[in-house]
Amino acid sequence: MIQFDHISLRRGSKLLLRQMDFTLYAGWKVGITGGNGSGKSSLFDLILGELQADEGNLSLPQNIEVAHVAQETPALTRSALDYVIDGDQGLREIERELCSAEAAGDGAALARLHEAFHNVDGYSAKARAGELLHGLGFSPEDELQQVKRFSGGWRVRLNLAQALMCRSDMLLLDEPTNHLDLDAVIWLEDWLRNYAGTLLLISHDRDFLDQVTDHIVHIEHQQAILYNSNYSGFENTRAARLANQQAAHEKQQREIAHIRRYVDRFRAKATKARQAQSRLKALQRMEVIAPAHVDSPFHFSFAEPDKNPHPLLRLSDLEVGYDGQSILRDVQFNLAPGDRIGLLGPNGAGKSTLIKLLAGELEPISGLRSPSQGLRIGYFAQHQLEQLDPDATPLLHLQRLDRKASEQSLRSYLGGFGFHDDQSLQPVAPFSGGEKARLVLAMLVYQRPNLLLLDEPTNHLDLEMRYAVGQALQDYQGAMVIVSHDRHLLRITTDEFWLVSSGQVEPFAGSLDDYPQWLAAERRSGSGANGIQVDSQSSGHTAAARKDRKRQQAEQRKRLQPLRRQQLKIEQEIEKLHHRQQQLDQVLADPALYDPSLKNDLKHNLKEKSDLDRELSECERRWLAISEQLEAAENDETV
Repeated sequence: MIQFDHISLRRGSKLLLRQMDFTLYAGWKVGITGGNGSGKSSLFDLILGELQADEGNLSLPQNIEVAHVAQETPALTRSALDYVIDGDQGLREIERELCSAEAAGDGAALARLHEAFHNVDGYSAKARAGELLHGLGFSPEDELQQVKRFSGGWRVRLNLAQALMCRSDMLLLDEPTNHLDLDAVIWLEDWLRNYAGTLLLISHDRDFLDQVTDHIVHIEHQQAILYNSNYSGFENTRAARLANQQAAHEKQQREIAHIRRYVDRFRAKATKARQAQSRLKALQRMEVIAPAHVDSPFHFSFAEPDKNPHPLLRLSDLEVGYDGQSILRDVQFNLAPGDRIGLLGPNGAGKSTLIKLLAGELEPISGLRSPSQGLRIGYFAQHQLEQLDPDATPLLHLQRLDRKASEQSLRSYLGGFGFHDDQSLQPVAPFSGGEKARLVLAMLVYQRPNLLLLDEPTNHLDLEMRYAVGQALQDYQGAMVIVSHDRHLLRITTDEFWLVSSGQVEPFAGSLDDYPQWLAAERRSGSGANGIQVDSQSSGHTAAARKDRKRQQAEQRKRLQPLRRQQLKIEQEIEKLHHRQQQLDQVLADPALYDPSLKNDLKHNLKEKSDLDRELSECERRWLAISEQLEAAENDETV
């Protein structure tokens, strides 16, 4: 039992937590949520004894073993495997005593220590450490590599594995998914669900929180409130509370209306395909989520691109890799306006390589990359945070993009990304990773791209900013390709998934919910490109078979292109009609229009509204008919 008894906590002169009073019981899995700077990490420091409470008392069980992820990783010559085993300090202590007893020839001590070694599963330590490394994406060869040879992100994974190796009573994890890909996130979820101790987890990944936690401690306005539910339950409870505030309620209704229009637009199609059904469920859930974010400090949207040429980008027979070493082969990829593609695939399969290729940052070994004349790419990758000018302010970064814009307009724009008051005038050098990521996103959005390439865009972003990004991406009018371990973001922003695996890039037949099963099947044995088991003697994986499959897919895309163009044209028409419909609704809501002197204006507007509704219904009928034709054609090809 961990008891927080009326604790107040400060960092310098800033009061972070006031009169925190709740109890956590053994075996609970608790998510710690709240905005950046609200005091989540300070709460961990308090438990670890690195901070002292200004008021109140913290009660921990005696002799409790607390594991946490180290912040630094020294450049050691120890192997990765040995470094992970170091996480079990009790085991290492027994090993040191065994060496001393052997040197002294103390038989009684040796017998006692060998029994202790057996009791702590010392003989399986290497196997357990290897399992942790494998689950977090390390290969068997990596286990023997020296720690100093790994990059920063992979050292973070080593620290995580070391913390998991500890035979702890309590585990503290602060943003453990930030440097993981989706495969490792799914593995970590399963591991944490089976963890026997008490878990305290800081995370901005709502799907991860939902899968792992059974309680939430939410920090806001210097208060920490315990909720007896996972993250979705917390959102529901908090939304109900916020809805009682009139100003928040009005804003909430606007958010829900926006979401409902989006759902209504895609509802017919969503009953037709597994992927669309998954997307519909996510959108339906957003009606519950939206009220919990009515007081979000972030509000921005993508302006419509100046141009949207068709196609935007064409890749033909491409081979790509590094230093002449091929990573992906026979890549055929056409991107058109409105495409919303999520990339799936095992760690190291080439997802980021494909994104770099699409961005033009990586030259192909062979084949042709053909961008349209009006292509404007918005590329987000983690290395771009490091390329910000540390001495420049957020305002100056934007002024360099648009020297004609007024300072006031740019400061107002930056306010939508959380840069308020003087923060837009401060150098970015001391900014946190989340603040730098927000600035890079602000710069990207400002340039009105017609193709978005996003490689883990939500790393370092808190839940409110992730929500704002998801909302903005839903309304984005260009094409998008995204790699992310945030499954909620993938569900609400993508229409299809492509699988990057075994050197190939192919459509993924299932939904995002099917991907863990594909991964499990892939780990157990060889499998087809879309997770369907195949005979090991089948010739489906030969170069000739893959080339033939690519040819068939290219022919299918060519046959379906006229239908897709019609579908896109109707979608654009529907969008215009929806916009005019909203304008008319606002006009008809004006009480002044119902004055007898404006009778003719009222009749004209009512007639236009009737005609508009009929035209919109006809467009939606045509859109549905084309969608059914496309689906029937695609199903015929897969039979």
